[in-house]
Amino acid sequence: MPFKRVLILSEGFGSGHTQAAHALAAGLQKVDPHIQAKVLELGSVLNPTLAPWILSAYRITVTTSPALVGLFYRKKYEKPVGRLTRLALHKLFYNHAAGVIGQMEPDLIICTHPIPGAIISRLKASGLDVPLYTLITDYDAHGSWISPEVDRYFVSTPEVRSLLIQRGVKPAAIQVSGIPVHPEFWIRQDKASVRRELGLKNIPTVLIMGGGWGILKDELIERLSQWKKNVQIVCCMGSNEKLVAKLRNHPGLQHSNIRVLAYTREISKWMDASDLLITKPGGMTCTEGLAKGIPMLFYECIPGQEDKNRDYFIKIGCGNELTSTEILDFWFAKISSDRTAYTGSYTELRRSPDTSFYRPDLCARNIADLLEDPAESSLALELSRQAVGQAVNYHDYL
Repeated sequence: MPFKRVLILSEGFGSGHTQAAHALAAGLQKVDPHIQAKVLELGSVLNPTLAPWILSAYRITVTTSPALVGLFYRKKYEKPVGRLTRLALHKLFYNHAAGVIGQMEPDLIICTHPIPGAIISRLKASGLDVPLYTLITDYDAHGSWISPEVDRYFVSTPEVRSLLIQRGVKPAAIQVSGIPVHPEFWIRQDKASVRRELGLKNIPTVLIMGGGWGILKDELIERLSQWKKNVQIVCCMGSNEKLVAKLRNHPGLQHSNIRVLAYTREISKWMDASDLLITKPGGMTCTEGLAKGIPMLFYECIPGQEDKNRDYFIKIGCGNELTSTEILDFWFAKISSDRTAYTGSYTELRRSPDTSFYRPDLCARNIADLLEDPAESSLALELSRQAVGQAVNYHDYL
């Protein structure tokens, strides 16, 4: 069987887009070793000097002025990337994109971010003869994802599929595949075993991710410290070295039941070890939690797509919004053995999360099947129908 070359294009505006790209690449290669998948952040490749400045400005804006990000998201919500914008992006940043694609000679291009999607769409309109798929990496569909040159869309839910149809995308070009996660998240490990492997106690465990975005304020740090004798707390702070140092030196967090991590490649194992995930509602992290079947609490989110992500997971019964320390108390008491520690009346989730409707390998298998038969894929379409049916039935059940 000949090898198939897949080029997956992303951008670094938030880690989720590129994370989804790498997850899909790993999934494709797992389901079919004859697929060679390459991930590129296209702007960084074409403009290695300018791109870091632009990404840094974006991160500063998100951190200091999230309302501005939300305003821009809503203002452009219904609008695809216009012809003049695509032209400007191409001239300013992506004028060598065609050359890069020509050198790689891909059999398929997949975009996990709207900007490279807009650039490749422009090239296709000018004669590029390569199939273009778009993978929407959130639980919403901003207008910037949509382009008439896209051959097929892969979306997270039937609701997102309906949004695309309302905006003129042909139903046959949309597959409900779920957001892909790395194959490490396709399986769940036994909690006791993975806790031993990670050097944790076999007691109720909470995983906190993304502290660099503001969750670990003094009030919450104080509340966390009050639970350290009953609940094991793992704080994964990523690349935020200052916050890692602050937490490791905090007097209230000096306890054998509290672990502070910097960047780690073993998030899958830490989720398997945990009974509760506290996180920002980024599309990828939420989907990883969904794949692991772990209930989630969502703290401050970026207005726009993260609002939609949060609302979706709350609606299907897989999460709650963390709006007060009382909610934190409720959930810590719920997972700990000391269920009398909290006497409030906060309403719990309607039921424990049932994640059987989500197949973490589905997106990779759909695309691999389409590569084998680009014109029509009965397996991919059948799996998509199953995904729609399972999700709709689950929503109706709630």
